[in-house]
Amino acid sequence: MLKRVRVPLQRVLGPLGAALARRGVNPNVVTLIGALGVSASALVLYPRGDLFWGSFAITIFVLSDMIDGALARARGVAGSWGAFLDSNLDRVADAAVFAGLIWWFSRGDHQPVLVGLCIFGLVAGNMVSYARARAEGLGLRGDVGVAERTERLIVILIATGFSGLGVPFIQAIGLWLLAVASAVTVAQRFAAVYRQASVDAGPVEPGTTSDPADSPHSPNSLSAS
Repeated sequence: MLKRVRVPLQRVLGPLGAALARRGVNPNVVTLIGALGVSASALVLYPRGDLFWGSFAITIFVLSDMIDGALARARGVAGSWGAFLDSNLDRVADAAVFAGLIWWFSRGDHQPVLVGLCIFGLVAGNMVSYARARAEGLGLRGDVGVAERTERLIVILIATGFSGLGVPFIQAIGLWLLAVASAVTVAQRFAAVYRQASVDAGPVEPGTTSDPADSPHSPNSLSAS
């Protein structure tokens, strides 16, 4: 949804990444600082009810998630390890944001419905990411959907930040929107992978299996996932 915005944004981040590269900054360090900053801000400020300042601090650290990519490209060190580290730390940061909100809604604000929406948003967000990773592991595309990580973060940070400023109902609206968008995205990715897998499978002759792994003689007949 925000792909049109990313191109001009990269033009701004490119020079910043180049400047940091000249200073010898390691992009993986930037990634780690960003994840730790998001996690600390969410787990310290949100449980205290500082929803605006928590969202403000998280937004600042989230920007490093875009800077590290520009920095890695400027240094010519973009590779598998950096991508692996970034993806896993993103999951940690997302979990911290929802954990901080769950803590506040359950113990400070006493809103069980919002607690449930946060739990659903956390699980659905992980499903969105896992569906794409699993699809790509099978050689298929799973990057479709209305709500990728950037969109989900924007929704929850805006809703939480304005809620901290006293805007009524916006937190509930944001979390409901996030829940619906995440569920729709999961469904879109399942549908996209199903279509691709159906085309790849082709017609199956009688007495044969569409996947060698289905054979009782295959070493992969028992799935480990």
